[in-house]
Parts: sequence; C-alpha cells; structure tokens
Amino acid sequence: MIRTILIDDESLARDIVKHYLCSFPDIEVVAECNDGFEGLKAITQHQPDFIFLDIQMPKINGFEMLELVENPPAVIFTTAFDEYAIKAFEVNAVDYLLKPIEKSRFDLAMQKLPSRLSAGDNSAGNDELLESTAMSPAQQNRVVVKKNGVIKIIAVSDIHYLEADDDYVKLSTTDGMFHKNKTMSFFERTLDSGQFTRIHRSYIINLAQVTKIELKEKDSYIVLLKSDIWLPVSKTGYAKLKASLGL
Repeated sequence: MIRTILIDDESLARDIVKHYLCSFPDIEVVAECNDGFEGLKAITQHQPDFIFLDIQMPKINGFEMLELVENPPAVIFTTAFDEYAIKAFEVNAVDYLLKPIEKSRFDLAMQKLPSRLSAGDNSAGNDELLESTAMSPAQQNRVVVKKNGVIKIIAVSDIHYLEADDDYVKLSTTDGMFHKNKTMSFFERTLDSGQFTRIHRSYIINLAQVTKIELKEKDSYIVLLKSDIWLPVSKTGYAKLKASLGL
C-alpha cells in the first residue's frame, strides 16, 4: 500500500480528496490534519510516501511546515494559492491541484505519482520549491523554527542577529537561540535589506539593534548590539553597514 496524509484546514476539501481516492485502492490515508502543527506530527509518526498539502492554513502555512520536515515525502499541493507559487509547483512538486478540485485533474495528478515516488529523494525538489516561495508575503515577516520538538514562530523584528553555524544558521532572538536549516545567503536574499545587513561572512544583524561601531585596529571594526554582544565587521560589511545606517 502507498501511504498518504491529508493536511488541510477545510474538512470538505479533505472529504473530496478521500472520495476521489476511492478510485485508487492501493493508496491508504493514514491520517488527516487540520493544520501544519498536526501535519508535522503526523508525518513524523507515520512516515507517509506522499502528502496532500494545503498552503493557506492557520498557525503555520504549508511552506513553513514543509521546511521543518526531515526527509520530506513527495507533495501534491491542494490550494487556492496565487500564480506566483504555481510556477514553482510545476517544477518541484508532484503536482498542484487548484480548488475546487475536479476529478479529471485529480486523476492526472495521480498518474504522475508513481514516477515521482520511484525517483526516491524529494528533499532537493522541496528545497528549490521553498527557496522560490520564500518571498511570499506570509513568510517575509516571520521565521518558523523547531527546538526540542516544539514549533516556535519568531517575528523577524525579534531577531537580533544571525550567525553561520556549519550547515545551519543560528538566530539570536529576544527569546534565546534557535537554529534554522538554511544558508546565510538565503536570509540575506529574503530578509528586508532596510532592516537587516550582512556585516561579515558569518553575521547578519538587525540594524535596530546597533548601538555603537568602533575601530578595533586598522581597517577592522566591531559593532555593539543592544543585547551587549560585540560582533566583527568585515571591510565589505563596514561599507554596507555605513550605507544602511546613512553614515
């Protein structure tokens, strides 16, 4: 049997998918979820082969949930999302189904499923998808992280600075330190350049946190944040910092 999970806050939408799946007896629905929190828990518990995933859901959206999944399954999106993201779906997801979902379109998506499942690893495609949709308005003002099994939503205004940490980025926030499986380049592209500046290959700072810039030695500067943290500033970073602060 091929195992799937339905993640959608609309019960009617889940019922329609279940009804359409009656035509595919080799597919078993092992869980239904109302939001991304439930979806993440169910994926971890059941390890499905693929999921039906809505985008616009309460608490955290489908993209944010997908970012937190280790070894993500294949994805068929069921969404009323805009054309901006649909281009990415066409390239990286198994398929996308626009609501209200028609049976003929559903059947077409299911025909694509076997080849995607046989391809194995879905992480690369999902990574590309998440990179391309990261600029969507819903995701520009917050970062969703998971720490000790608990999901936390961090407003970007609460981030003091970001630090490169091996394959992760460490976020220093009002509520402590968190790690995100992204790159510094990703955050440099997606964070508001009027609010955040990369001052060093290993650091991006929230400009609102800056209290002092000092010369450490010739052509070498350090910056003091409100949290009483001193960070190094590279030569290129110093030029960017001055421009950002209007100095």
